[in-house]
Amino acid sequence: MSREDLESRGAKISGGNNNASSVSAYVIEERDAQWTSWLIPMFVVVNVALFVVAMYINDCPKHKLGTDGKCVARLEKLGALEWTKVVHKHQAWRLITCIWVHAGIIHLLVNMLCLVFIGIRLEQQFGFVRIGIIYLLSGFGGSILSALFLQKSISVGASGALFGLLGAMLSELITNWTIYTNKVAALLTLIVIVVINLGIGILPHVDNFAHIGGFVSGFFLGFILLLRPQYGWVTRRNLPVEVRVKSKYKPYQYVLWSVSLILLVAGFAVGLVMLFRGVNANDHCHWCHYLSCVPTSKWKCDGP
Repeated sequence: MSREDLESRGAKISGGNNNASSVSAYVIEERDAQWTSWLIPMFVVVNVALFVVAMYINDCPKHKLGTDGKCVARLEKLGALEWTKVVHKHQAWRLITCIWVHAGIIHLLVNMLCLVFIGIRLEQQFGFVRIGIIYLLSGFGGSILSALFLQKSISVGASGALFGLLGAMLSELITNWTIYTNKVAALLTLIVIVVINLGIGILPHVDNFAHIGGFVSGFFLGFILLLRPQYGWVTRRNLPVEVRVKSKYKPYQYVLWSVSLILLVAGFAVGLVMLFRGVNANDHCHWCHYLSCVPTSKWKCDGP
């Protein structure tokens, strides 16, 4: 039942029942109730604190980033993602720790600004538990895909987790399609933002595989965790029968939930098995390296 249908239903029965006149307002108020965002600000603090630690350990800015490589190289000691250490030295924890490490002040500032603008709004709408799960699992998914394709370099940064939040925003819009008014405009705007950011990822020294893996993970997680009940589904007995619905969610929402859960679990399982078997994903997809870097006359890319 859409917002417009519920409001018109409430208007029609308002003359016969005093409670009916406030049904639409009650449901909308319940829908718009917001949590206080504290997890995302805490994530920002942790990222900044770890960057300060990295600067201290690497003796930065004395060893300036990009001049002698020392600041980058020592990120391995702080949890950067490195294929050799994950596969051959059984340091799987790097799949998570790498999303908290950043390679420079610009890298940190861009990611943290994006996290604030995207994450706080989502946490206010859906709570810290669901957004925290999406953030961490998306970062984990991005790390898996990155490790499968970029085995000759290290990877750091929260970009995979951030793209997971973007993916969750897109799937949330799709799965809750009927409750939005300017749905087409919102969908097109979000798609443009995602395409632009993924396009930037084809530049050299940018781990676009982490972006793609995080986005896909977050996209499926959004279908699973960010469902909104359809209007009219309420549990209070004093609400009129005319505006109640029997099912909390629409049939298509259940279908998207089931399919997304299966694909997400299967994707993580296959990715982890391939990773710990030492599989180089480039051997199975000879063109996929172009997803992370496209060589031009202006720059070159590292080999796959």
